[in-house]
Amino acid sequence: MALGARLELRQGQGLVITPQLQQAIKLLQLSSVELDAYVEGELERNPLLQRDDGPGEADGDLDAAPAAESGAVATDRITETAAAADLDARAEDLYPDAGRGGDEVAAPDSEGYHTGGAVDWTQAGRGGSFDADGEGMEGALQQATTLADHLRAQLVVAGLSGVDQLIAAVLIDSVDDGGYLRADLDEVSERLGCAVERSEAVLARLQGFEPTGVFARSVAECLALQLKERDRLDPAMVALLDNLELVARRDLVQLRRLCGVDEDDLKDMLAELRALTPRPGAAFGGEPSAPVVPDVIVREAPGGLWHVELNSDVLPRLLVDQRYHARISGGSRSDADKTFVADCLASANWLVRSLDQRAKTILKVASEIVRQQDGFLAFGVEHLRPLNLKTVAEAIGMHESTVSRVTSNKYMATPRGLFEMKFFFTAAIASSDGGAAHSAESVRHKIRQMIDAEQESEGVLSDDRIVEILKGGGIDIARRTVAKYREAMRIPSSVERRRLLKEAV
Repeated sequence: MALGARLELRQGQGLVITPQLQQAIKLLQLSSVELDAYVEGELERNPLLQRDDGPGEADGDLDAAPAAESGAVATDRITETAAAADLDARAEDLYPDAGRGGDEVAAPDSEGYHTGGAVDWTQAGRGGSFDADGEGMEGALQQATTLADHLRAQLVVAGLSGVDQLIAAVLIDSVDDGGYLRADLDEVSERLGCAVERSEAVLARLQGFEPTGVFARSVAECLALQLKERDRLDPAMVALLDNLELVARRDLVQLRRLCGVDEDDLKDMLAELRALTPRPGAAFGGEPSAPVVPDVIVREAPGGLWHVELNSDVLPRLLVDQRYHARISGGSRSDADKTFVADCLASANWLVRSLDQRAKTILKVASEIVRQQDGFLAFGVEHLRPLNLKTVAEAIGMHESTVSRVTSNKYMATPRGLFEMKFFFTAAIASSDGGAAHSAESVRHKIRQMIDAEQESEGVLSDDRIVEILKGGGIDIARRTVAKYREAMRIPSSVERRRLLKEAV
């Protein structure tokens, strides 16, 4: 059979993810902190980009990107942003038709509800933030004396030699915020080139520092150090510390046998144990924690509406400097310079439009979540509805993966508190009377309420009894599901709760 070359024309169809689409997907799933870091990097790389920090209107020569800022939600329907209503369900639903402006303001519909008119959020003021006490927030985040600083101050007056001070400094750096040593002594000794015995001797000195119990490598060792200082580390206490898992299970019979004490002595020992501090370093300040900033703010509006708006404080406000582009493009001589300027302009325009579309997409998803969960906002967690990504995606004409990316690492501030957007997606539990399904989160809340209301006179509710009560309320749930929810909420079993109630009495 002879081999030969020939030309064939074939037609195929495939989905190609371009570099710009990959970046668009990345932008959509970034949190506000990660997005700000990404924008800062683009500002350094692209000379045509600049941050718009002015509260007023931008210069007419500067290309600002408009985006949706707010929307109003009725208790039974959602008003959508008109500029983002025609997003495609696949790749185009991320950032389709990037050249579209989208700065129109929609008029009231036939029922009198105002649609969420697109507002130029790059020019927006700071009205989206809460009216909180700024000075109080600043005071809460002030740097306090850390545990490491406290230990280093004691190291100065500890009188250790130069080599021992070096070992001690390394061990201090390995102490976590709770006061526990998280480094392995063998590894530290090998790294510093010293004997393990010397590291252990330094550690023994450091375990005498304040607060008592610091530099412990386990909870038992931490409690032992505190008991030793009180001269209460007798053989019975050592046996009790060696069996902390039995203490957690409240197995008093086994503990009495192992410790060799009677019931009264064991109660006194457990009382002493409860008076100790399992995290001695918790009293000291650590690194200042950054507060979670909401991406979306939901407020109650007159007439049974929920007002949904983007938090302008976390939205990057970028402009393309067209004036500077005109000046440098006219002075470009070589082809390389012209190509560089053109690439910078295209990249800047794409980023500004992509940030605009990202904001619209977040607002659209958040508005649909508010429409679906208006009962929770109005009446509480018991009225949280079952919701999944597919329901929201079908309602707004997007793909499930897009909704998943939008809700990742995004937070929504509501009158009931600050929640991650994924909080509103809960599994459905069927109704025993054929009615509407119940949210798993609301069922967990009911279980916790029933257990919190337990009293010794009325008895402790077993998992089977909880199942009966829930089925009487129209919730069809299995016993293993109740046990799973109870364990997830770290609630002891009915046997352990009954024992705790007896001891409390």
